[in-house]
Amino acid sequence: MLENLALRQQVAVLKRKRPQPRLSAGDRLFWLTLRKIWSRWATALVIVKPATVVGWHRSGFRLYWRWRSRRRIGRPKISAEVRQLILRLARENTNWGAPRIHGELYKLGLDVSERTVVRYLRTARRRGPNDNWLTFLNNHREAIAAFDFFTVPTVAFRLLYGFFVIDHSRRKILHWNVTSHPDSAWVAQQLREAFPDSGPRRYVLFDHDSKFDDGVVELLKSSGLSPKRTGIQSPWQNGTAERWVGSARRELLDHVIPLNEAHLRRLLKEYVAYYHEDRIHDSLGKDTPTGRPIEARPSLTANLTARPRIGGLHHRYSWAPAA
Repeated sequence: MLENLALRQQVAVLKRKRPQPRLSAGDRLFWLTLRKIWSRWATALVIVKPATVVGWHRSGFRLYWRWRSRRRIGRPKISAEVRQLILRLARENTNWGAPRIHGELYKLGLDVSERTVVRYLRTARRRGPNDNWLTFLNNHREAIAAFDFFTVPTVAFRLLYGFFVIDHSRRKILHWNVTSHPDSAWVAQQLREAFPDSGPRRYVLFDHDSKFDDGVVELLKSSGLSPKRTGIQSPWQNGTAERWVGSARRELLDHVIPLNEAHLRRLLKEYVAYYHEDRIHDSLGKDTPTGRPIEARPSLTANLTARPRIGGLHHRYSWAPAA
């Protein structure tokens, strides 16, 4: 009787009007039940392999225990607020370990185990590089300058090199120049002009360019400055200089093709003047490196005037009395 029932069920599946007969959930349940009550079920099975039915049973077993385990028994999960607080303490105090952070949370009245703090610290420390270098830059911003090169192709496919020295505190360009044949002696001369005396600056950042050789390092030391090379392939360590190069490209060099060295020097002179006097900086509280006063509208009849900068690529706006 069971054999006839098994054969009839398979015939019913094959009679379904489809390009390829498909087994429904009811069909699978039928064969799982038959497998439990009839030992010779595999001899009557034709449309699928017996291993397929065994696989159905194992999948159902996993689903059953997944359903039974939907309520996890154990230590309850901490709230999102506490998790964010752990990450914040780790981000703001890079030298703190799990015991220190756990003690700080304990003093804040938060009941969190130290093992939980360790688990979330592993995630936090994998998210990005160590912030010790960034902390150094922030703490010594007033005493740091940086210099670097950038390249500019001309209309005749010659390659020109722009050199600049930038102050970290106000993002001010201390010195800049252009050359087609840079070498260490030329760089040393530019640094003498940029640092006639050390002034308030104590540290100078630069990368591993071959033009910044031992002679350049000795010149900086003799000027009372402490040279600091950035890590290899770590432009973020000299981010202030890199951002200035990006700004110069986006706001000037991507829109013009220099004819020669003199043309590029004239363009950069106009851009540096615009950068110092007109262009606002988010890091300076919406101010310019040299300081730009706020111009209140003198009267309701005053008109807004635009003064072009760098051949009309940018403008400076101000109020003018009505004519």
